[in-house]
Amino acid sequence: MAKNLVFDIHDKPRFSQLLVFAIQQLLAIMAATIAVPAIVGNGMSASAALFGAGVGTLVYQLFTKFRSPVFLGSSFAFIGSMAAAFAGAVSVNLGYLGLIIGAVFAGLVYVIIALVVKFVGVGWINKLMPAAVIGPTVAIIGLSLAGAAIKDVFSYGPQDSNGAFIMTGNLWISFICAMVTLIVVVLCSTYGKKMTRLIPFIIGVLSGYAVALIFTVIGYKTNIDMFKIIDFAPFKALVANGVNLNTFVAVPDFTFLTAFKGIKDFQWSYVATVAVAYVPVAFVVFAEHIADHKNLSSIIDRDLLENPGLHRTLLGDGVGSIAGAFFGGCPNTTYGESVGCVAITRNASIATITTTAIMAILIAFVSPFVAFLDSIPGCVMGGVCITLYGFIAVSGLKMIQKLDLENHANLFTVSVILIAGIGGMSMAIGKVTLTSIACALILGIIVNVLLNKFKKPE
Repeated sequence: MAKNLVFDIHDKPRFSQLLVFAIQQLLAIMAATIAVPAIVGNGMSASAALFGAGVGTLVYQLFTKFRSPVFLGSSFAFIGSMAAAFAGAVSVNLGYLGLIIGAVFAGLVYVIIALVVKFVGVGWINKLMPAAVIGPTVAIIGLSLAGAAIKDVFSYGPQDSNGAFIMTGNLWISFICAMVTLIVVVLCSTYGKKMTRLIPFIIGVLSGYAVALIFTVIGYKTNIDMFKIIDFAPFKALVANGVNLNTFVAVPDFTFLTAFKGIKDFQWSYVATVAVAYVPVAFVVFAEHIADHKNLSSIIDRDLLENPGLHRTLLGDGVGSIAGAFFGGCPNTTYGESVGCVAITRNASIATITTTAIMAILIAFVSPFVAFLDSIPGCVMGGVCITLYGFIAVSGLKMIQKLDLENHANLFTVSVILIAGIGGMSMAIGKVTLTSIACALILGIIVNVLLNKFKKPE
């Protein structure tokens, strides 16, 4: 067992602990997982995406022989691809079919790369992406999310010409809720005893939610809108048509149900449109896949690229994405929020991840719980995400801690990646969007290869 872990990958906490740990993982990945279908729109179901994420994670665990403790959620990288699937379709039904076709194309890219890795090995990847490349890239993954966390803290309030948030009354309330959440998470993680130290996110979210609820009650009592932090619309929607069994248990709008209706509108030219939208992005996400698994490897002190092997993690991610899109429409990817949760709680138990996946599948049918998760204010999740994203960034910086930065090859590689990533170097090439992370990684690889190729032997 890695000396910094409370639960190693094969450890099995008690059942009661498992349920609590799984809820914590679910809270960590929830906001991002259900945000993707909300952004893409076209009637996509958040509960179906949650179900698909759970299924995709189980598929991933099967392919990796239950050795990689990470949850797979809806991938933000494919948002443009999903939008293109709808834009190129002659009907919404065909657009849903396009989501599944696109996920198959993306999954096949992973399968092909996995086969190459299986027969060639991972040595070329380690040479192409050493610590000088992967370390700052992982840091960028966390840092690139920093803006989203801070916007959540202030609930997207008004900003002045310099980008500073204008602290009106409602922003102060959002800030207070976020800081309560953040401080409780930090204190529980640092000074908590036993179970408290293992579930800082649950305690933090509940504390922030409680403070937000107090403000919201005051808001309704005084009829002052700025105090109404919690939106009860998800709960109101549940009881709009009366309280009955359907109010509490509902089958998600699975993607394949609508997709099958689009077969009558099928055109071969549409397949080409979807392929162009998905395949290039899959190569970009492949690089992020490696970065996430190297980061996770450093946390659990096991090289996941060797055991269970990169070919297995790629197959799990690719086939898991296809399965996830079949139900929820969204290709999946390993989640930095999940990795951050493992790092902070020091709980790398595969049993926890598996329980989280099963819980995600079951909760997708339980309307009140989905409504509760939807009602958690953005400012509360912002307080949590400051710690989650920060840990991802620090994990990357730890990878370059032992590098010789007096060596110009290392120095310039790290520098280029950090500046390109933090600076937001993203590019749209036709229908393909290269994220700032992808651009920084590609540029870093090029610089690293060039500097080491022409380096004089010592």
